Amino acid sequence: MSPIALDGGQKGSVKSIETVGTIFEIEDYDLFKLLDRPRSINVERNKSFDERPFNELSITLSSRILDHLDNVSTPGRRSGFSTPRSNSYIESHPIIAEAWDALKRSMVYFREQPVGTIAALDHSVDELNYDQVFVRDFVPSALAFLMNGEDAIVKNFLLKTLRLQSWEKKVDLFQLGEGVMPASFKVHHDPVRNTETLNADFGESAIGRVAPVDSGFWWIILLRAYTKSTGDSSLAEMPECQRGMRLILSLCLSEGFDTFPTLLCADGCCMIDRRMGIYGYPIEIQALFFMSLRCALALLKQDVEGKEFMDRIVKRLHALSYHMRSYFWLDLKQLNDIYRYKTEEYSHTAVNKFNVIPDSLPDWVFDFMPTRGGYFIGNVSPARMDFRWFCLGNCVAILSALATPEQASAIMDLIESRWEELVGEMPLKICYPAIESHEWQIVTGCDPKNTRWSYHNGGSWPVLLWLLTAACIKTGRPQIARRAIDLVESRLSKDQWPEYYDGKLGRYVGKQARKFQTWSIAGYLVAKMMLDDPSHLGMISLEEDKQMKPLVKRSNSWTC
Repeated sequence: MSPIALDGGQKGSVKSIETVGTIFEIEDYDLFKLLDRPRSINVERNKSFDERPFNELSITLSSRILDHLDNVSTPGRRSGFSTPRSNSYIESHPIIAEAWDALKRSMVYFREQPVGTIAALDHSVDELNYDQVFVRDFVPSALAFLMNGEDAIVKNFLLKTLRLQSWEKKVDLFQLGEGVMPASFKVHHDPVRNTETLNADFGESAIGRVAPVDSGFWWIILLRAYTKSTGDSSLAEMPECQRGMRLILSLCLSEGFDTFPTLLCADGCCMIDRRMGIYGYPIEIQALFFMSLRCALALLKQDVEGKEFMDRIVKRLHALSYHMRSYFWLDLKQLNDIYRYKTEEYSHTAVNKFNVIPDSLPDWVFDFMPTRGGYFIGNVSPARMDFRWFCLGNCVAILSALATPEQASAIMDLIESRWEELVGEMPLKICYPAIESHEWQIVTGCDPKNTRWSYHNGGSWPVLLWLLTAACIKTGRPQIARRAIDLVESRLSKDQWPEYYDGKLGRYVGKQARKFQTWSIAGYLVAKMMLDDPSHLGMISLEEDKQMKPLVKRSNSWTC
């Protein structure tokens, strides 16, 4: 396969490339100047940007949330790239300045323009692909820059990945869908030709050769965050961005043999990018899918093409929200119902619609489930329910309003009740529990990196702190986030910002964890800035759409 690349000299000239749209015929230097024109919409930062039907409203913190936030400091003035927003913010904890310095050093430049941050800046080991800009990894970095009033790097990143999307993508002799976004890209410097090239990976170099399903979702979510943060709709309204969104949506909304509104995925298609038994309908992908659909609904223009997609999105959102809230949700009552399921039921009156065998319920889930609390389980498909807890999917479910307010509250109840299991000494378990012994051999293929309580198999990932913090603020429980941040501040800097931690409690730096992992750094900064100024939550959170509320039976765990 020929490399997917963009060639350009240092002075701004470009070679002839395939014409995809007007934006790709413009030199990069001119393009950035074009996008720096006066913004078409000027609104106060953090205020509601969009008021279309079915879209999100700006976050209005309830009196309950404000009561919890009385002691949060007043946000400082926005400042330059290399510094956080104010001196008082730096002084709030000594490692904040260190974190900003590390984040700045991770920045990647393409023809003198910042276009992203590398995965890790650890020179003590082979770089492998940790010197690349990953789409999912850049999200917390982008949010940190946006919260700091620095949007240029985010705009450049969105444009570069959009441009890469337009290139032909092949794995061996098979061509990928036109809308697939890259998993990552790398800037290659040629000192002889005095040129720089962007080389993209769409999965052809990944472990297992799996395309990143989540990249396109994160791109749409980040585009909406950029629009909300800056109050500038000009980027999202560009024909090329509109087309890019439609291409992503076309992949997800295409008709096929599916009987469920959820997306069928291969193992390794998201943050868990190795074989971990998440094939089927993983909660992480479904939650991101739901959130990206809602973000796209707010960003699409109401022209002929846009309205067609908006109609399809609305129908899918209704079906998806009902399916997820009804069949993926687990609390004490639902667990007891599954325990008593009858099998081999036929016809539309069946209660056990997926023919789940009660004897397949794992022993641990009965002790794990508290009296008050619940969560979206990892996977639901014919005769299979994955009861593992996955942090990212449940936090995104709260932020996207896939979870009802009652379900969101129950998820936070679970985290508080099972703090030692899910948080321990270092936030936050990517999934719980770990799989081990014979099950580990079968599910992971004896993966030496995903041994029990390590990496994706029950490892603790500091990057998830920003998602937990956002979920805590939205549900009115910032004290949970403060408790988790205190744990991070006690160790993360001393341990040189590792990628993940091992052990049941997250006590040990991961056996293969990279140091100075960028999203560990950025995740901490985003969490701190959201607590410092909760209005930042508006760029990454959506309010509940009452029109999508299904009839879900109330259980005891939802009562106050």
